[in-house]
Amino acid sequence: MEKRKLGFWDIWNMSFGFLGIQMGFALQNANASRILQIFGADVHELSWFWIVAPLTGLIVQPIIGYYSDRTWTKLGRRRPYFLTGALLASMGLILMPNADMFTAFMPALWVGAGMLMIMDASFNVAMEPFRALVADILPSDQRTLGFSIQTVLIGIGAVIGSWLPYVLTNWFGVLNESQPGEVPTNLLLSFIIGASVLVISILITVFTTKEYSPEEMALMSNEEEELEEEASSLFDIFSDFKKMPLTMKQLSSVQFFSWFGLFGMWVFSTPAIAHHIYGLSLDDHGTAYQTAGDWVGILFGVYNAVSAVYAFFLPAVAKKIGRKMTHAVSLVIGGLGLISIYFMPNENWLILSMLGIGIAWASILAMPYAILAGSIPAKKMGVYMGIFNFFIVLPQILNALIGGPIVKYIYGGNPIFALIISGVSLLIAAVLVIKVKDVDDTVVTEN
Repeated sequence: MEKRKLGFWDIWNMSFGFLGIQMGFALQNANASRILQIFGADVHELSWFWIVAPLTGLIVQPIIGYYSDRTWTKLGRRRPYFLTGALLASMGLILMPNADMFTAFMPALWVGAGMLMIMDASFNVAMEPFRALVADILPSDQRTLGFSIQTVLIGIGAVIGSWLPYVLTNWFGVLNESQPGEVPTNLLLSFIIGASVLVISILITVFTTKEYSPEEMALMSNEEEELEEEASSLFDIFSDFKKMPLTMKQLSSVQFFSWFGLFGMWVFSTPAIAHHIYGLSLDDHGTAYQTAGDWVGILFGVYNAVSAVYAFFLPAVAKKIGRKMTHAVSLVIGGLGLISIYFMPNENWLILSMLGIGIAWASILAMPYAILAGSIPAKKMGVYMGIFNFFIVLPQILNALIGGPIVKYIYGGNPIFALIISGVSLLIAAVLVIKVKDVDDTVVTEN
């Protein structure tokens, strides 16, 4: 039995929930640091508040992957997990900017940080089962297309999420001003809209996509059904980690430096651009700072828009020069884009920097997974996708631990240098990807 080829719109609907996930994720990435600063966080503390999110993902991802490999319900194998993740993330989106409502119980800053943790953990619960869903359903020759379509939808959702606060203020007159310690109305409304779109888009995927049953998956992978015979222990994750395919091990270093750079960009872009480009004090959280923050949202939308367009061309580029070279070139362009922020004369020129970052972002979201999917066994697709997430969250945890102190004690409090290091990190990832063995099928053997 072979997997059937799907039409474009079938693949589109299968990944449509990613539009809502990434819209919420973009709202978080572009605005969480600003919200935490409104609630009283200093710039060098920002990365510490972000640490709980990847730390939670480190624990949650492999567990979700393990159980999603062994789950079969009326909704299927992967769908129950990303539906649950979406509902929890939507709750976090609504409550984070409203954290000041809970000051009777604890400081708004800690409530906001807690909601950031819930959001990021929930996005993680939703994201990796989506990755596994593509690998489950699509045949090998459609995987690059599948992950590329996911990247397109990620780009569209992220553009909407990133631009929404700016659009609400400049097109619809929603205020971006507030009293000290309060989140502006345009941000409050943006997060509520993001939560609604997240739930609706996930439901579209849930009700339009049919998963293969465990028996069908066993037949297609030419493996006997072993779910009942295997010792179903959560601790199998540790043995699976030891048995990682060579391709996955090689990709781990690429992912590490890629996501170290991305995390630094997300955490420090708003204070870095407000200080370095707008010339604002790091303690200034007034209207000028909110305007700078809204512009950072526009810039994040630009790089996501570029990634959505570039993703359409990724399959053709990869077919011509190979997936490894496609990823390496894209990472180099993104690294140079991040470094160029330091040299731009004003905020409008930063759009040029975002073009390069968008190219790297598209490739980061698609190429590693397209390379990985053919190297891991189908019956453990979920758990290995979860383990692969280690190499996404570990660099974020490291950056969260050392990023703030480095900005304070080495960069003299100037966060623009954190963006330069992020660019260098992408360049290192580009060099490392050349050594990855890109195979269509790899048998996992005992070490």
